[in-house]
Amino acid sequence: MTAHALAGALADDGRRRIFAAIVLGATSTAEVAGRAGLPARVVLTGVRRLTDAGLVTGAEGAFAADEASLRAAARDNRPADDAEPAADPVLRTFLRAGVLVGMPAQRVRRRLLLAHIAERSFEAGTRYPERAVDDALKPWCAAGASDHATLRRYLIDEQLLTREHGIYQRP
Repeated sequence: MTAHALAGALADDGRRRIFAAIVLGATSTAEVAGRAGLPARVVLTGVRRLTDAGLVTGAEGAFAADEASLRAAARDNRPADDAEPAADPVLRTFLRAGVLVGMPAQRVRRRLLLAHIAERSFEAGTRYPERAVDDALKPWCAAGASDHATLRRYLIDEQLLTREHGIYQRP
């Protein structure tokens, strides 16, 4: 989780209230709704967004703040690609502090950017289930320039990842 993703997840007042209720011990939708003063429908949407951002874990009746994820975000304050984007104009244009801020329209530039993302997100030869691939790609999409499913599709289309029976691998 990047600082940008954290800020984005907590930018909404309702999600901050939901997160605060969970941090203070609310474990179910009804408890969170009562403490946050929000309708259950809004709470369900907010919990899903907070879970996707890595701030909340658990299911109905077992919501909890993901303290390990928060600690990791606090420790890792260095961008994933701090020096290299400055060296390459394509990376410098489309990445900010390890987050994708745009997708090149030109195939050659897009492939260069995707190769950079694949190299930093996946070990060559390691097999990944789809959920792990999505988790690895979500931080790149924190700025909203693309979504992880589109990014995954681009990586497969450019043959930077292979997919066989729901298992992904970087060649």
